[in-house]
Amino acid sequence: MEKSKSQRYKSDVLRMISGEPHYVRKPEENNESEAFSLITKHYKHSIYPLLFRMKFFSKLLLAAAMIILIKFLVFREDKIQVPKATYPFQMCSDQSQKEAHSSKTAPVPDALNRRIDEIYNQIDKSIPKIKLENFDEATSAGESKATIVNQKDGYCLGEQLFVRVQAYDYLGNMKSYGGDYLRARIFSPKTNSSASGNITDYNNGTYLIAFTLFWEGEVTATVLLMHPSEAVSALWRARNQGFANILYTGNFTSATKYVNRECGFQLETQEDICQYADRRDQEAFYCIKPPDFPCEALTHMNSVNRDHSYLSEVEKLLLNRSNIGVEISKDFKTISVSSCGKTLIPPTKSCNRGFYYPIPSGYFSHNIWNPVHCKMNLFNENEKLKRFLKGKKVFLIGDSTVRQYIRHFAESMKFLDYFNHTEDEMQSWQKTLLAINLENFIFVQWKKHTFPFVSKTFYSIKEDAYMARQIDQIGGGINTIIILTMGQHFRPFNFRIFIKAAFNVRRAIERLFIRSPHTKVIIKEENARDMDIDMERFSDFHGHIQYHVLREIFHGLNVGFVDALDMTIAYACNVIHPPVEVLENIISMSFTQATD
Repeated sequence: MEKSKSQRYKSDVLRMISGEPHYVRKPEENNESEAFSLITKHYKHSIYPLLFRMKFFSKLLLAAAMIILIKFLVFREDKIQVPKATYPFQMCSDQSQKEAHSSKTAPVPDALNRRIDEIYNQIDKSIPKIKLENFDEATSAGESKATIVNQKDGYCLGEQLFVRVQAYDYLGNMKSYGGDYLRARIFSPKTNSSASGNITDYNNGTYLIAFTLFWEGEVTATVLLMHPSEAVSALWRARNQGFANILYTGNFTSATKYVNRECGFQLETQEDICQYADRRDQEAFYCIKPPDFPCEALTHMNSVNRDHSYLSEVEKLLLNRSNIGVEISKDFKTISVSSCGKTLIPPTKSCNRGFYYPIPSGYFSHNIWNPVHCKMNLFNENEKLKRFLKGKKVFLIGDSTVRQYIRHFAESMKFLDYFNHTEDEMQSWQKTLLAINLENFIFVQWKKHTFPFVSKTFYSIKEDAYMARQIDQIGGGINTIIILTMGQHFRPFNFRIFIKAAFNVRRAIERLFIRSPHTKVIIKEENARDMDIDMERFSDFHGHIQYHVLREIFHGLNVGFVDALDMTIAYACNVIHPPVEVLENIISMSFTQATD
């Protein structure tokens, strides 16, 4: 026989009180008071008799305990913040996905936003604003002239050589404004000696270059016009004009199928969007959401140069390979340097963290880098490296130029063994690399930074994290070394993205030093690269600007700086991955500064 409504509710309520599994029906309006009455009766008959049976003193103790417990709970709620789990990539809610639209960007705190704008505007003011319509009005390396200011028959060791550059356009007209991107070096092939020069721009078409004569013999000086000021203006404008030059594709995967969708820092679409945001650091990346996939199904990413340019046709001509790195005409050949009874006294104090120096910060002699202001210890032998790294953890975070470290140790010097990496897995170069030496308890790991990361081949992002988050996950300690590099993959994107990422990394290092002040952090600055690449996206001019801004952002922090830009300019190794002669010096500078 069917139970009455009263009986059904009585049965449900009693199951709730007893804790038995149950299915709760939606209550009907007419029976709410009846259900409440049943609950009241239950508690009245079970709790009230217990209170009445207690003695007065027991009741008093119970009341006092309840008051203390309530005060304690209220105090904790007011004073103690319970930490919440955080994730490098947090998905936006379904509602926020539906509200996503073109020009979607993550909010930035006011203080950080003001600092980003301050640095951006500082750089922006230093860049010439030129709208070129006639190619012949651009700076010409052939028409410009380099002359020695302090010309004489011979020079002494340690003296300075001053070279004046006067810029002219292709029509032979003297330039009245500066901003040309120059690169200067001296070298002596017989002794494999070389150094860069310090360039002063007087912003009127005249430049003064100071070379320090660090070695004896016949010395050649050259000044290259990397980009005329008109190209510099165009590159800066194009970089900050939009995000259309790089096309990101995200791969969304399920057990039975996959689909690719466009991704990027900014998407021009009215479709639903997946937001992959680090809400603490206010960094975000976006993908168009596939209809039948959740945002969490994104597993792989790649990027290609889109058939797009922000440059005019005449500006593109300035960036042809034939116009990149052209030597400025000069009225001198080699100069002769002798000792003149002098001897350069090398520095005795080892290079340490917390200092960086202007170009030239050192020079090559017999393929060995010699810092001007401190002493570098050479780490180019297996036994010396093993002794130094014994018992240490080394975390390499960044792009493939710092990945060279672990490959050099494992594949060239062979004192480390890769852990669980088969030959097929190694072909995907973006994969995290781990190498160990069990006998000496050495641990070395390379992991790429995440967005922006540029690669034609698809790479996994399932374990990706922003560089700041990776630093947060490292415990640190006296035997921990962290070597960072950031820059090459940022070049095609709005400069504000680089500034924000650098600030977030700085704050992560500050947090690291609070919990583990003895951790060694080294910043390997980006090096010069190829001259036959897509200059609009990857020109060394972009790296040159980032190089200076990085030093400003990390100023005052107890980190080491490895001036890879100065080294590669001096050595004239215009390749993205420097040769072993330069790499060993970059590694040596890194570990010298990581020495106690």
